[in-house]
Amino acid sequence: MKKRIYLDHAATTPVHPDVLVEMLPFFSEVGHNPSSLHAEGRLARAGLDRARDRVAAALGVGRKEITFVGSGSEADNQAILGAARAARARGRHVVSTQIEHSAVLHALDALRDEGFEVTLLPVDQRGLVDPEEFAGALRDDTVLATVMYANNEIGVIQPVAALAAAARAKGVIFHTDAVQAAAWLDMRPRELGVDLLSISAHKFYGPKGVGVLYVRDGIALQPIVHGGGQEFGRRSGTENVAGIVGLAAALERVLATSKARAQRVAGLRDRFEAGLRARVSQIRINGGDAPRLPNASNVSFDGLMSEALLMRLDLEGIAVSAGSACSSGALEPSHVIAALNLDPRWHEGVIRFSLGEGTTEEEIDRVLEIVPRITEEMQGRAT
Repeated sequence: MKKRIYLDHAATTPVHPDVLVEMLPFFSEVGHNPSSLHAEGRLARAGLDRARDRVAAALGVGRKEITFVGSGSEADNQAILGAARAARARGRHVVSTQIEHSAVLHALDALRDEGFEVTLLPVDQRGLVDPEEFAGALRDDTVLATVMYANNEIGVIQPVAALAAAARAKGVIFHTDAVQAAAWLDMRPRELGVDLLSISAHKFYGPKGVGVLYVRDGIALQPIVHGGGQEFGRRSGTENVAGIVGLAAALERVLATSKARAQRVAGLRDRFEAGLRARVSQIRINGGDAPRLPNASNVSFDGLMSEALLMRLDLEGIAVSAGSACSSGALEPSHVIAALNLDPRWHEGVIRFSLGEGTTEEEIDRVLEIVPRITEEMQGRAT
């Protein structure tokens, strides 16, 4: 039996062995509550403090600007709900885009229920937001703008620094969901000019169940988790020290190696897409004409259905996705693809291939043997 090929790194990445080694003591001999005052608790607190310092140094920010949370979705919700609610006396208008992650879009729905007005900007067929249109959408009563750094389905990188500058000029708080970008891009908040930034460890070879919300000094947030007042009063609950230590180790590692990894993986991605175009007719690379994450390849196969194609690939030993993996396994048409305003024939048969640092040339060559064969078989049955 041939080894399976994992091309769903946008959904999650495996914990790197070096990261796991750092985490292990915090599951056992120092796996205590960091809020406890006894010696055991102080050991856990020391591990938590060291991890916070490491994350702050990696991102080039102050340690009190780092808030540890339970996921990227929680970070997005805390940023959006917390900032908008804290600023509601100044205004009740929020600006975002049509292609945000569901964690952002559903948080915006919650704000609508509270009386906020939300403007969702369109993107062009490449998947990019127009900076001038963004600036024009900011009003005197706009209190928050949230635009993702890189899209989780098509990998398109938004001009976040330019957008953040436009927001800052209007006195608008700017948040970016950098969850998908974290494994590949420079995401130092001060360089980007953002006020709030979300990341999640499991997207960059760290553990699941832990993330970071960067909160620029001076930005007011209302907490969404109430209790003991941990994390500088922003997020109550006993900290996941083992996960936080793993996040710090994983973040240092990916930032130190991002340039070399990105160059190699982008080469494999380009090899894959060139091979696919040469072997399969009637395909579209979504976001292919825009700046993209180096590992992202979102492909529409004309005349096929996403679910059937995904299942065939799985049976052939290839793990991919039909889009975001954050919708409880749902395979409904993607809101991201719909927002590109394409011919409807490209809305179905969408597969997200997302490479990782361990992806090899041999794996790409094998996928290029399998995908043309099964698409030809499926298209033959469809005619």
